[in-house]
Amino acid sequence: REMRNVAITLAVASTLGLSACSGLGDRDQKMLSGAAIGAGVGVVGTAVTGGCISCGALIGGVVGTGAGYILHENEERRK
Repeated sequence: REMRNVAITLAVASTLGLSACSGLGDRDQKMLSGAAIGAGVGVVGTAVTGGCISCGALIGGVVGTGAGYILHENEERRK
């Protein structure tokens, strides 16, 4: 139970810390935001289900980064 609270706190802190990044291009911001959100969701999901927390963070971060990239590319094509 204690480990879950620590994992959730770290995920939220990481997300807030990464959201303060400025000076990045639009694509980089979307990818970084996607990575942070994906990692947070991965941590929370695996903490709730009792899985490997670091695995959930890694997989969520990779999926979120890819989603951010795809979102950026789709927006660029529509311009």
